[in-house]
Amino acid sequence: MATGPTVHIVDDDLAMRDSLAFLLGAEGLATKVYDSASSLLASTQDLAPGCIVTDVRMPGMTGIELMRKLKEIGIPLPVIVITGHGDVPLAVEAMRGGALDFIEKPFDDALIIRAVRNALASGAAQQERTEERATIATRLASLSSRELQVLDGLVAGHANKVIAYDLGISPRTVEVYRANLMTKMQADSLSDLVRMKLLME
Repeated sequence: MATGPTVHIVDDDLAMRDSLAFLLGAEGLATKVYDSASSLLASTQDLAPGCIVTDVRMPGMTGIELMRKLKEIGIPLPVIVITGHGDVPLAVEAMRGGALDFIEKPFDDALIIRAVRNALASGAAQQERTEERATIATRLASLSSRELQVLDGLVAGHANKVIAYDLGISPRTVEVYRANLMTKMQADSLSDLVRMKLLME
């Protein structure tokens, strides 16, 4: 039974959908198939993490239009575009629009498997960054206004004495705030604290 992230296959060609799902399933990858861009869009509420493999030319909504729509509604899954020989200019347009890769038909099995694995790795890294930013945002929200001022001073590279002078408090008080910051932000070091703050800018 395939587990982990899901490869969402969008193609109006039944044979192509089944062939891709079989190939990727044999590699131990979970797949879900859709016969159109609109059927995938109808499932965005519970779209499993992973990546999307879509044909570029489909009736109704094209693969490029699907990518634009996903970006518009904030679905950050990496997209691989499948293209027929005559559709290469469209595929290049898709790459400019943010597609991770495009694969020309007829494609080599190893090529599509490699592209999908790269997309899944990219999607996992993106998901990790999103989760980290959410965690940091929660920690930042727990800081008092004074702690935020001290944090800004630290990020600007100021020494405790300079921060104390700027805020009209004693250096000892700055040290207390700094210790509180390290605890609340769960930072291992000053560089870790600065990295977290800069990640949110």
